[in-house]
Amino acid sequence: MRKFVLFAAALLTIACGEAQNVQLHYDFGHALYDKDLHERPQLTSTVEMFKGDKWGSTYFFIDMDYTSNGVAAGYWEISRELRFWKPPFSLHVEYNGGASNQFSYKNAYLGGATYSYNSKDFSRGFTLTAMYKYIQKHQSPNNFQLTGTWYINLFNNGLVTLSGFADWWREKTDYGKFIFLSEPQYWLNLNKLSCVDDDFKLSVGGEVELSNNFGGRDGFYAIPTLAVKWSFN
Repeated sequence: MRKFVLFAAALLTIACGEAQNVQLHYDFGHALYDKDLHERPQLTSTVEMFKGDKWGSTYFFIDMDYTSNGVAAGYWEISRELRFWKPPFSLHVEYNGGASNQFSYKNAYLGGATYSYNSKDFSRGFTLTAMYKYIQKHQSPNNFQLTGTWYINLFNNGLVTLSGFADWWREKTDYGKFIFLSEPQYWLNLNKLSCVDDDFKLSVGGEVELSNNFGGRDGFYAIPTLAVKWSFN
């Protein structure tokens, strides 16, 4: 299951305090790795929400994978940044979990601290989070995770957005003790074109899932998508 942690995209709206969007991705994993991933779902939808308040911010996303037989899997993450002081540091708590039509994902509970940076004009920024990670009923439940997110707005007040995340965590599997996952994204924001209405908040682009020993797979994979996104903020 892919992790669409697009907290970096949410950072774009810290100034106004909230953001919501819906995405639909077409996945090329089945075509590039037909021997290993021939049953991989081709369509994934993502619903995500970010809302800031005077005590920090809340973020969640919900992924659903689709096949011709219906929904194959659902996965969600919810996190809270908590602070009673000025940035850039905040406390971080998070939950990850979900299920597929073949198995359930183990509950994961995370807690740690986040450092955040945003430029004065919010054209670029990043976060770094260090966390303790407890994976319930795992053979080795006590682990850690490091997460980084980023965003950059380019050209014509944000015509192009580059964003994404990188996770590295300890989790014992058949292929080793560590897992890496990153999903750099690229978006062309059509409402930034002079010929398009500002309220037409459709973006086209996609992402590349870069992973090592992730999702029950041995070794490194690079899986691109093509996608559309509608933003409600």
